[in-house]
Amino acid sequence: MLGFVKVVKNKAYFKRYQVKFRRRREGKTDYFARKRLVIQDKNKYNTPKYRMIVRLSNRDIVCQIAYAKIEGDAIVCAAYSHELPKYGIAVGLTNYAAAYCTGLLFILYIAIS
Repeated sequence: MLGFVKVVKNKAYFKRYQVKFRRRREGKTDYFARKRLVIQDKNKYNTPKYRMIVRLSNRDIVCQIAYAKIEGDAIVCAAYSHELPKYGIAVGLTNYAAAYCTGLLFILYIAIS
């Protein structure tokens, strides 16, 4: 019969312990999924791979076009629902209609640039 052995995490364990990336620890970035989003085909030399990002928060809706660089992601174009009051929509900046209007504003910005 085997006895109970307590697992001891001693100084040697913590000395060799490597912490995860900060954004992984915060739970903000899934690097496995990000790699699949960002990685470019090998036959498209130095061509940026654009992606559309839509974020919904309690106060705002954000639409962005971004691509990855070594220094960090570069934002090409962005539209925010807090810009909608300039166009006559003053309240409800996070509802379904505001999301639609933010998308329209985003398309307008892309067409201009």
